[in-house]
Amino acid sequence: QELRSGHFWRGVLVELAATLIFVGVVLGASAAPGPLAPALAGGLVAGGLVCTLGGPQANPALTLALLCTRKLSILRGAAGVLAQCTGATLASAAARAALLDDTSLVTRVSAVGTAGTALAWETFATFQLALAAFAAAEQTAPQAGLVLGSAVAAGALAAGPFSGGSMNPARSLGPAIVTGVWDDHWVS
Repeated sequence: QELRSGHFWRGVLVELAATLIFVGVVLGASAAPGPLAPALAGGLVAGGLVCTLGGPQANPALTLALLCTRKLSILRGAAGVLAQCTGATLASAAARAALLDDTSLVTRVSAVGTAGTALAWETFATFQLALAAFAAAEQTAPQAGLVLGSAVAAGALAAGPFSGGSMNPARSLGPAIVTGVWDDHWVS
């Protein structure tokens, strides 16, 4: 029954488009030196997507959180994660074709710490993003956009020096698929 619903398929399409846009913007900004550009780009595009598309997750970690709290059906969650990973892979392929140097596309564990340190920071940043997403669900679109955009930017700035600050498994998976670089991928 759910598969026959136009609402279901619109939601899946929104997840694909939102993730494609989010990952594309972040990967484009990742070509700039330093962590500030991708963090700000991610925060701004996340806020804009919430205001324009009505709050897509565009992130398998957030979709999983919604599944665990029974705010999303298993079918909708699985279709959403598949759409998110597809959107991220398409954005990664486009970024790889457009950029001369694709080394900035893949999130990596930095030399600042160990894989364990990176995992701790990535977990913390993703937790604060999920907390903000649940709080923002009760807000109107402009406020929710500001809340989520700020959480994305703050998490990327905090975890970025250690893990790349992805907070989004699709954002990390897309570039890994396209480049074939899987070093410490389990952290992201």
